[in-house]
Amino acid sequence: CYNKQVEKYRKWREKMKVLFKQRIFSWIDSYDIYDENGNTVYIVKGQISFGHRLKIYDAANKEIGTLKERVLTWLPIFDIYEGENKIGSISKEMTLFKPKYDIDFNGWHVEGNYMEWDYTITDRNGGTVATVSKELFKLSDTYVLDIVNPQDALHVLMFVLAIDAEKCSRD
Repeated sequence: CYNKQVEKYRKWREKMKVLFKQRIFSWIDSYDIYDENGNTVYIVKGQISFGHRLKIYDAANKEIGTLKERVLTWLPIFDIYEGENKIGSISKEMTLFKPKYDIDFNGWHVEGNYMEWDYTITDRNGGTVATVSKELFKLSDTYVLDIVNPQDALHVLMFVLAIDAEKCSRD
């Protein structure tokens, strides 16, 4: 029992909070991603293309990932790349009230609330990977990402970028 308590505390201490904020004065999608201390963790720059195409850079401005929207699909699908390697995709499911997305490379599932402001990412066993909340009354799209395991931060960011891009395409 004691070991379970220690493990639970250790996992709680590892938790990472990230602020995802869209730049206001930008012709194409661009975002700044900060940690809870205000330090830049990632920079996201959009590219002109058919469908959304976003490049993700670390704080040292090294490209680490890409998100590409497939065009001419019934429901939105985004391909996810780490470096030059395609690692999978995220696709929107057909639903009536709550938005849902499937992630094909790691068994994660994303489900949002009715207003599409809050999302939960779960693993294949139903455990929480991250929670995502949209901050209201901001000039630009701003999300808070509570990530259970900091090693999952890049993937969680990619999924939130895909969800935000899909919502922008609808609006």
